Amino acid sequence: MPLHPCPLGRVEYEATQQAMQAFTLARNETTGDQLWLCEHDAVYTQGVAGSPSHILETHGIPVVRTNRGGQVTYHGPGQVVAYPLIDLRRRGRGYGVKEYVHQLEEAVIRTLGDYGITGHRVAGAPGIYVRLSNPRSHAMLPQRPRYRAVGSPAPAPDFADVGKIAALGIKVSRHCTYHGVALNVAMDLAPFANIHPCGYAGLTTLDLSSVGVHTSWQEAADRLTKHLQAQLAD
Repeated sequence: MPLHPCPLGRVEYEATQQAMQAFTLARNETTGDQLWLCEHDAVYTQGVAGSPSHILETHGIPVVRTNRGGQVTYHGPGQVVAYPLIDLRRRGRGYGVKEYVHQLEEAVIRTLGDYGITGHRVAGAPGIYVRLSNPRSHAMLPQRPRYRAVGSPAPAPDFADVGKIAALGIKVSRHCTYHGVALNVAMDLAPFANIHPCGYAGLTTLDLSSVGVHTSWQEAADRLTKHLQAQLAD
């Protein structure tokens, strides 16, 4: 079943979250999978495991509790937010949450690659990162994920020489996904300084503009859509 893109434009975060929940609760085996693409007004969103201590100051920006995984992040104008609403049982042989997260990350990496920027994964920290010293370097990060024996502890994330350019936070209910991924394109990054992004104090946050890529929100959204459709093809 194809992943049908649904452009929403600039929408209010809390209403969108409620709409995703309603869609997921109402869907059945014949409901088509959708990819909601949008931009939000300035808002901090707090995941189910989120600690209030990671919000240092709001400066009037609202804080919304969510039922996605993860800690606190910021959404605002200039950020492409993609919400895949899919039934995981339809994707090929059917796959689990880890594989789904991997495919979301891979779509972002390929989107960045379209602009000549190399996206990286950091062990123990979901999302996509860019090397600060050379955003176009293809050299592998020393802190990249590596094989771990079953039952071994997760490594402590190492953010040396990297900044985060895309955040992930998902929810899976009855094998169906909502929430998703946010790619920073051309934002006011200052609000990230008022939080510990994704629960990490001092984590640098980047956007495409700050690594020398000047593109429109729509072009970045179109590229991310194409890669999400390819990575999540059934």
